[in-house]
Amino acid sequence: MSEPRPSFDLQSHSLHSDGELSPREVVAAAAAAGVELLALTDHDSAEGIEEALAAAAAHGLRMVPAVEISTADAGQPDLHILGYLIDHRDRGLSDWLRSSRASRERRAWAMADAIRELGYELDEQPLRERKQQGKSIGRPHLAAAAVSHPANADRLAAEGLDEPSAFLVEYLIEGRPAFRAREAPSVKEAIDVIHAAGGVAVWAHPFWDIEARDEVLATIDRFVALGLDGVECFYVTHDRPQTELLADRCEQLGLLSTGSSDFHGPGHREFSKFRAFSTYGRTPALGPIALGSARGGRRAEP
Repeated sequence: MSEPRPSFDLQSHSLHSDGELSPREVVAAAAAAGVELLALTDHDSAEGIEEALAAAAAHGLRMVPAVEISTADAGQPDLHILGYLIDHRDRGLSDWLRSSRASRERRAWAMADAIRELGYELDEQPLRERKQQGKSIGRPHLAAAAVSHPANADRLAAEGLDEPSAFLVEYLIEGRPAFRAREAPSVKEAIDVIHAAGGVAVWAHPFWDIEARDEVLATIDRFVALGLDGVECFYVTHDRPQTELLADRCEQLGLLSTGSSDFHGPGHREFSKFRAFSTYGRTPALGPIALGSARGGRRAEP
């Protein structure tokens, strides 16, 4: 008998970062997929939470106010910390996230320049529209702008890069020619700003960013010393051994253990379906997150 899919999904993205849908549409898609407890976790933005909360009430979902903060740490230029149960109206949090998005925007335009230096054209209209609407510009948007420009069609076809995701992997990930690092906050800064906004801090998808098991465990221990409250153990790309390793360490340390399919939209090549992750028979420890929009304190018992 197959394991029942989780009824919670604690990472998703809307048009306010790198998702395809509006917050209201994200909530509707989650409800249609049978999600009962949802978090909208746009990158460095809480702008979609109010709309998502209203939609969740209409659909009968429990909604978690949340954000995903990009950080840099010890040779890792892009580790993500999830903040759950934040006060999304908190002025200090809003100002801090606005500054972080400005850094992301500077990085995006630096990568746009690098793409042009490689001989590609960019369809700038959708990029300008996102900027005018106050929405972030990320690597997926840059890749789409390159792939959609007709002047690039022959070259992209010859290189097998006529899909945005393929272009992104070839040119825009770390170590590739158009990648540019950004001035990112430290993990401690992200944890502290989440706590100051009343939230709990969870390390997102550890094995997406770090391959070595021992390094992941050592990183968890180091982040706990900085105030980390939990780990996203159950993730769409985590296999059983990775999941069990993370869940075991969370149990040992009394940490929260969360999970998600990291929904970005129905057209995304990898993150297109809600409830697409497995707990492999383990029991998640969601603590106060399970209450949805009800506020909770830090470092709650599982």
